[in-house]
Amino acid sequence: MRIGKNKTIMTSDADVSHMYSEYRASRAKKILAIIVLIAVLLLASIYGLSVGSYPIDFIDVYNIVIDHLLHLDDPLSSTDERVVWNTRMPRLMFAIVAGAGLAVAGAAMQSMMKNPLADPYTTGISSGASFGAVIAIAFGISIGSTSAGTTILAFFFALVPATVILLLSTFKKTTPSMMILAGLSVMYIFNAMTQYIMLVVDSETMEAAYQWTIGTLSKSSWSTLPIMLIVVVLGSFAILSMTKYLNAMNSGDNYAKTVGVDVKRIRIIILVLVSVIAAAIVSFTGIIGFVGLVAPHITRIFLGSDNKLLIPGSLLVGAVVLVVCDIVAKLFTTTALPIGIVTAFIGGPMFLFLIIRQKKEVW
Repeated sequence: MRIGKNKTIMTSDADVSHMYSEYRASRAKKILAIIVLIAVLLLASIYGLSVGSYPIDFIDVYNIVIDHLLHLDDPLSSTDERVVWNTRMPRLMFAIVAGAGLAVAGAAMQSMMKNPLADPYTTGISSGASFGAVIAIAFGISIGSTSAGTTILAFFFALVPATVILLLSTFKKTTPSMMILAGLSVMYIFNAMTQYIMLVVDSETMEAAYQWTIGTLSKSSWSTLPIMLIVVVLGSFAILSMTKYLNAMNSGDNYAKTVGVDVKRIRIIILVLVSVIAAAIVSFTGIIGFVGLVAPHITRIFLGSDNKLLIPGSLLVGAVVLVVCDIVAKLFTTTALPIGIVTAFIGGPMFLFLIIRQKKEVW
């Protein structure tokens, strides 16, 4: 009996050791994946700065970036330096911040709703922003400047759908299905009003409004970057601080309630954070689709569904995806395509591939 007992104990110790080894190996792979993502983002960023109608060698771009970072007070003396720092660097930073913010918001929405089709625009944020921007463009509403008026109205109306859902939650239980359906209803209303306005305005105004609605990075600048950057950084940190609640909700509302999570309150907080992040991005860039939908799915392949890794991993993947899409937009056309068209071209087939290859439930 003692031998049997000892044998059982030895087998149990071996199992524990094997499980610990597997855990360490899995953790090492995930850390390696994050390091690789950071490296890819850096390389893609440098390469993106060299691509455009005015070609600059990759090595020259690298030297310009390093030299300027080490000597920030030095004036930009050459044409290459001015092109890199005044034109392409703001566009690159917009791509990184917008991609990261949309991906974080998308991952949070998917975990909160336990729905693989959720993204930052699920609640109708994009349609609200489009309506606000089209109003500003169509009727010449300006606050300081035309672009500022467009941005402010787009941000204001982007928050309207989220406000509608928050008001509904005070009268009715906020379930994921209710949030999605409410968002869809508001989206159809805003889309109808937007289309009507675009029909009654002149062709020049309609073209300007249409270009905004498909998403672009062409209006990026150093002066507008800090606003979007601050909102995305603060919002992302706030979502990161709530990953334990997202993990619980990822397992279903009933389980989350059993471990002490106030599901209704947390869902409202996450909705507000996602809405503000997405609204801040959309109001400056227009509607950039698929990044918030696809990036979290790509991240789950390498890092799993634990939001403590999924959220920061999605941040990196979203930034990489949008930087690569911007490179594609500048490589294959003499005039860079609007980024929203490229993300749809790349994101659509990519999402279909992810759906086909996914063989098991990852939620």
